[in-house]
Amino acid sequence: MQFLDFEKPIADLYDQLAKLKENGEKSGVDVSATVSEYEQKIADTRQHIYTHLTAWQRVQLSRHPDRPYTLAYIEKMCTNFTELHGDRNVKDDKAMVGGFADLDGETVMFIGQQKGINTKMRQLRNFGMANPEGYRKALRLMKLAERFNKPIVTLIDTPGAYPGLEAEERGQAEAIARNLFEMVKLRVPVICIIIGEGASGGALGIGIGDRVFMLENSWYTVISPENCSTILWRSWNFKEKAAEELKLTSDYMSQFGLVDGIVREPLGGAHGNPDEMAQILKVRIKETLAELRKIDPDTRIEQRIDKFSRMGFYEER
Repeated sequence: MQFLDFEKPIADLYDQLAKLKENGEKSGVDVSATVSEYEQKIADTRQHIYTHLTAWQRVQLSRHPDRPYTLAYIEKMCTNFTELHGDRNVKDDKAMVGGFADLDGETVMFIGQQKGINTKMRQLRNFGMANPEGYRKALRLMKLAERFNKPIVTLIDTPGAYPGLEAEERGQAEAIARNLFEMVKLRVPVICIIIGEGASGGALGIGIGDRVFMLENSWYTVISPENCSTILWRSWNFKEKAAEELKLTSDYMSQFGLVDGIVREPLGGAHGNPDEMAQILKVRIKETLAELRKIDPDTRIEQRIDKFSRMGFYEER
């Protein structure tokens, strides 16, 4: 088990529990009562910590190395996943994955960013930062789903679109803008779920849907706390303050009307019980698809446009 800085009290209790069990085995003394006390203390400490999380702590949880990524959710929720590759123009972007899968008898197009589960895979996946061809691949798959009248589910988890020179040369901004333009007009149900980091246009590029949800310990904003701190204070040392000021957590996003709902995570975060988290997410997806299927496609598109048009503050002159 990997513990974050603010989880140190829990880590200390686990260490004490392990030593207690080890001593009990060596001495042959029955320590079951004391073990039960420690287990209860761990549960109480976890409950206290996770009901008083700061914005920065939620950002840390969204980046936990054991947190499930897109392919893990697809594997746990679906069967017969067939990954589709390439944008038919440049190449296959490994940071963006997608394909048809069977969700309890219904064929669904799943698309999402994939960060990688170890150092080698993170490098291969470019740490979840897609190039223009990744967004063009995503759009190709969405259009394919629309052609066969299959619903679309996008799983968002990215620190941002790749900002490299080659990405700009191949039209990063245009690729994301094209996705926004096309996604708002898709005639099939579209559900977008932020499962980890939802940063800037990298998240928005697959984030236009009939329903947009956030996992409890995810975040969604125009810039990461570190980069915001660097711009405002010329240092990363104010990232905790930046996280608070950005109001990037799921509770704030729901209050602002930028997302349609929050998917609660198991106590301790999605990484603590990935199987339970996948089942919770699966139930939410199935319920939402059943709701959206009752709405006429033209009405759905109109509602989608109205929803995003209402976001933000502006004045017409």
